[in-house]
Amino acid sequence: MSSSSKPDTIVLIHGLWVTPRSWEQWKARYESKGFTVIAPAYPGFEIEVESLRENQHVIANLTVPDTVTHLASIIGALQAPPIIMGHSFGGVLTQLLLAQGLGAAGAVINSAPTEGVRVTPLSQARSLFPALKNPANFRRAVGFTPDEWHYAFTNTLSREDSDTAYNRYAIAAPGNWVWAYGLLANFQPGHQETWVDYSVDRAPLLFIGGGADHIMPPAVNRSNAKHWAKSPALTEYHEFEGRSHWTCAEPGWEEVADYALAWALAHARTVPSTATA
Repeated sequence: MSSSSKPDTIVLIHGLWVTPRSWEQWKARYESKGFTVIAPAYPGFEIEVESLRENQHVIANLTVPDTVTHLASIIGALQAPPIIMGHSFGGVLTQLLLAQGLGAAGAVINSAPTEGVRVTPLSQARSLFPALKNPANFRRAVGFTPDEWHYAFTNTLSREDSDTAYNRYAIAAPGNWVWAYGLLANFQPGHQETWVDYSVDRAPLLFIGGGADHIMPPAVNRSNAKHWAKSPALTEYHEFEGRSHWTCAEPGWEEVADYALAWALAHARTVPSTATA
């Protein structure tokens, strides 16, 4: 007789201003628990952080549809639906992928908003101002200074620890994603590329918010989760107090990683097993 099994593969999708290197601790932790872990890069981002800093045209020319197609092809080629986790803009990409029917469960950490989420706290506007202050940035790769990074990403860390993280992980981001697919998506005619059908059935989805996150504050994540009320699929929100946008690497990240995994395993859609008894 056939049985069902929980997912044994986890796909980790990074956000803007960083690369798959940002998942290095989660990847190692999940692998130590016996999972196969894939942390795919955006198309063209397969090179190291240091090389991307020298090749910013790769970043500036990146598009959301190409990125979704790239990630979907990787996930679709797996033998069974994985758990998909995304941080920041990786949370948007995770939502878009789940809406395509991919994945057994999803968890988004400090997610950027999909289209229709109109909550814009002051700290978010201040965090994104470096990209939005100059319209010419729409066609550029836009990075943070160490000061801007500390405010937007690592405000709970000491400046010394923030600078260490900046030097190891930070790259520029495509300005057009911030302009056209971030805050301004709600003020342009027609659907933008972060639009998702909130009524579609999909794998269960957990939103995790950081109580001290400046760039994607809890209000943004709570609102995004509420937009999924039209879906028959399970959607839940959980908040970790006092955690910044850098929650995947700041001290105590293990609690967040373990919570996301436990929730995903508890609620994942099971997949057929070839085992017989």
